[in-house]
Amino acid sequence: MHNYLDFEKPISDLEGKIIELKTLAGQDESIDTSDEITRLEGRARDAMIDIYSKLTPWQKTQVARHPDRPHFIDYQRQLFSEFTPLAGDRKFANDDAIQAGFARFRGEPVVLIGQEKGNDTKSRIQHNFGSARPEGYRKAIRIMEMADRFKLPIVTLIDTAGAYPGVGAEERGQAEAIARSTEACLNVRVPIVSVVIGEGGSGGAIAIATGNRVYMLEHSIYSVISPEGAASILWRDSTRAKEAAQNMKITAEDLKSLGIIDGIIQEPVGGAHRAPEKVIGKTGDVIAQALSELKGSDDLRQDRRQKFLNMGRQLG
Repeated sequence: MHNYLDFEKPISDLEGKIIELKTLAGQDESIDTSDEITRLEGRARDAMIDIYSKLTPWQKTQVARHPDRPHFIDYQRQLFSEFTPLAGDRKFANDDAIQAGFARFRGEPVVLIGQEKGNDTKSRIQHNFGSARPEGYRKAIRIMEMADRFKLPIVTLIDTAGAYPGVGAEERGQAEAIARSTEACLNVRVPIVSVVIGEGGSGGAIAIATGNRVYMLEHSIYSVISPEGAASILWRDSTRAKEAAQNMKITAEDLKSLGIIDGIIQEPVGGAHRAPEKVIGKTGDVIAQALSELKGSDDLRQDRRQKFLNMGRQLG
């Protein structure tokens, strides 16, 4: 059974009936339900296509946060071999929200950095729901500098609601750590390819997403603040998150049209969680193509800086 979102009720009703019929047929072989199952499967498929062809920004936000959506660890296991995670920022502690280390991507050595949200209660607490503390960004800086020293391309996978806003994180310089991580992205002389695989929230996302190429999955979101946070600030009412999402231009289509991202990776109908291996494979192909295009480029650092300066001019 899938974890259904509230707007997926027509799909859940149909798929629930299909499961009931299959269970009934399994209990009594004399009952033939194959024709009815086929009919209902067709209706469920049509309903899914119809619903997912006209998702609102708020519904896309819900899909981006789906508990079954593939996370960093799923991409790491399928796309990267010999992953060797590194720990600690050499100043305070290790942060498990940001995972970073060396790996091989299709036989070539790379540095891999990303946020891991966790997929059950224990792992979500361990990874702080993907919201990094300052030491996470300082770890990312340390490893980006190593990538620069050893001339290894960097791949970053973004999936966070935002950096952790706790008192301790602020005391240890959260804003400074995010700013220096963004600066490190701009300064390295190796290619950086970034993919928003779920949520790309605030500075917590841009700190590792300032790449030469930035892509988004079709139903991911990328924003300066969460819809709930924006609603709380604008209207002092977080329940107006749906309205905020509509006006914030947070979808992949909006951001591609504004020139913020370089491309959109299509998801299967029903979202990445319905066919994770397929969408992870597509993501790998996009990363490989981008790294191939960037290989041997004369001035990756200047190109990267100019890319983000141009965004400011276009939006200004």
